[in-house]
Amino acid sequence: MAGKYWFKSIATNSTFWILLLLLLGVGLILLPLGVVFFTSLSPAGTAAGEAIPLDSLTFANYRSAWARGDFLLAFANSTFVALAVTGFQLLTSALAGYALARLKFRGRQAILLLILATLVIPFQILVIPIFLVLKWGHLINTYAALILPTAANGFGIFLMRQYFSTVPVELEEAAALDGANRLAILWRIMLPLSRPALVTLFLFTFIGEWNDLFKPLIFTTRPELRTVQLALAEFQEQFTNNWSLLMAAVVIATIPVILLFLIGQRQFIRGIGTTGIKN
Repeated sequence: MAGKYWFKSIATNSTFWILLLLLLGVGLILLPLGVVFFTSLSPAGTAAGEAIPLDSLTFANYRSAWARGDFLLAFANSTFVALAVTGFQLLTSALAGYALARLKFRGRQAILLLILATLVIPFQILVIPIFLVLKWGHLINTYAALILPTAANGFGIFLMRQYFSTVPVELEEAAALDGANRLAILWRIMLPLSRPALVTLFLFTFIGEWNDLFKPLIFTTRPELRTVQLALAEFQEQFTNNWSLLMAAVVIATIPVILLFLIGQRQFIRGIGTTGIKN
C-alpha cells in the first residue's frame, strides 16, 4: 500500500515531471557533444560507430590535431578579431542604445524600427556591396575586412536600449543636478548598472565571431589571416576519414567558447531575464 501511495504522489507531482523533461532535454543536447568527445579520444583509425574500450582512450589525437592544423596562429587571429568586433559592438550599442532609450528627438521610433528591420536581413545578402566597399577602401585581405563589417549590430543596440529603459530616470536626474553631463552619466551610472546586458552582448558577439566562417572565407585569402573556423574547414578537407583526429580538432575549436560561457553564465542569464521589461 505504501508503494501504491508513493507512485500516486509522484504521478500527481508536477515538479517531478518538469524535472524529468528537463533532464531528458539536457540528455538530448549533451548526447552529440559526448559522442564527439569520446570519438576524439578513440585510437587513430577507429571507424565511426565502432565500440571503443575505455582502456584504449587517449589524448594523443589532440596533440596531433593541434600540430597538423597549425591552430596557434588561427587561435590568435580569431581571438583578436572577436575581441575587436566585440569592443566595437559594446561601444556602438551602448551609445546608440542610450540615445534611443533616453534622448527625446523626432524620428526616434522610426530609427528604432529601422534598426530592428536590419535583424531580418541575412548578412549573405549584403556581402557583395560590403565586398565592393572594402575593395574600394583597399581593405580586402586585412584585419579590417574581418572587423568593420560587423562593428555595429542591431541586436546589440536593441538589447542595450531595452536594458537602459529599466534603469530609473531618477538616478540620472540626481547625477545631472550634481553637474554630470550625458557622457558622464552613461559612463559612471548607466554602464556599471548594465553589466548583465554588457556581459550578455559580449558573449553573443564573441561566440558569434569565433564561430564565423563566412567573413574569413569571402574577404581574405592570405594564410596568415586564417581564423579557427577556416583552419577547421581546411583540416576537415585533409582528414575527412580520420574521425578521431577530426573530432579532436572540433573539441579544440569549441573549448574557448564553452569556457567563456561558463565564466559569464550568471550575468548572461540575468541579462536575458531583465531585458525587454519596458517598451
